[in-house]
Amino acid sequence: MSDRHDLAEFDFHGKALDTIFDDYETMHESKPVGHSSKYGGFWYISKSDDIFNAEQDPDTWAVGPSMLLPSFGTSMPLIPIDIDPPAHAGFRKLLLPMFTPMAINKLEPGMHTTAEQLAGEVQTAFQQNDVVDVSAAFARPYPTIIFSRLAGYPEADWPMFDQWIDDIIYERTKSPEKAEAAGDDLIAYVQRLIADMRNGGSGHGIMGELLDAQVDGRPLTDDELISYGYLLFLAGLDTTAWAIRSSLWYLAGNKEAQQLLRKESDRIPDAAEEFLRTLSPVQAMARTCKQDTTVSGQEIKAGERVVLVFGAGNRDPEVYEKPNDIDITRENNRHLAFGGGIHRCLGSNLGRKELVISLEHFLATIPEFELAEDAPWHGVGSLRIRLTGGN
Repeated sequence: MSDRHDLAEFDFHGKALDTIFDDYETMHESKPVGHSSKYGGFWYISKSDDIFNAEQDPDTWAVGPSMLLPSFGTSMPLIPIDIDPPAHAGFRKLLLPMFTPMAINKLEPGMHTTAEQLAGEVQTAFQQNDVVDVSAAFARPYPTIIFSRLAGYPEADWPMFDQWIDDIIYERTKSPEKAEAAGDDLIAYVQRLIADMRNGGSGHGIMGELLDAQVDGRPLTDDELISYGYLLFLAGLDTTAWAIRSSLWYLAGNKEAQQLLRKESDRIPDAAEEFLRTLSPVQAMARTCKQDTTVSGQEIKAGERVVLVFGAGNRDPEVYEKPNDIDITRENNRHLAFGGGIHRCLGSNLGRKELVISLEHFLATIPEFELAEDAPWHGVGSLRIRLTGGN
């Protein structure tokens, strides 16, 4: 239980994530809707049903000016997550064919090959070292490789991506200047990529498709193409790396769970859903209230910023039995890790498959392991593990 008696400075970034599950318990017990002074002030909504209802009601809850709080500091809205109806539908529709289950299934052979290769490299690293950082060696490169192929980012450019991710996502609350500089570098990169494709370069993947796409009967503008490229970069790399790393973090501290999944690998998909529910890469997203409304007895005024706390909704005791337990055998596990409504994560099919395949190959290749040092459950930072000798 949180030591705080109120949540007047509730935060969902950085070190605040260390104890955020305690905050969620406080919310559910005493204040499901409350106000925080962080980031210019915002209301938080923590109950699963309230969050789900808000996701279905874009007339009341706008994503503009940004679904992110604080924003990534770009001068343009990120398409399509920062776009409200009616324009939103046309921008999202362009991406839908690229993320269908059928489209993702075509990527599966390459996903298995890459996961097997990276797990093999981790295995080799353990032959030379007692401790290996599996975040740097496995969790981070895997989605970078898979998604960059899908998006059309050149393979030679992958090594520079990690630093941009760190600076834009994880530095923006404490070093906004560093985040803005990295964002400028990323925008310049996407501009060069688009120019190369237009000048006869190897335009392929999602960016190549968008170059030839039309919205409302017209080609996309350069700013719109840059916005797509910026968002695809951030959403496709960081969130899946977080999901893989946090799953390995849990397994490193729970040998019985490791043993079960090694013995009964058909349980890995259910385990992946439980990791997504309890250790979600996206703990919260922002909205702007468009009209005076009331949520769980709390009045919220038009124009006020609101945060839908998906992580709290995923641990709502009115929805889940023993909500704070990570039960890798839990079934029928409806959760909010990918959001909902018209802004539900487009990449959910891809993210799920990447997480399952990565865990399958890691557990099939790496013997029983444990944490070599304390590490937070969240983020994409270091995760140093050592082998315990069992399999």
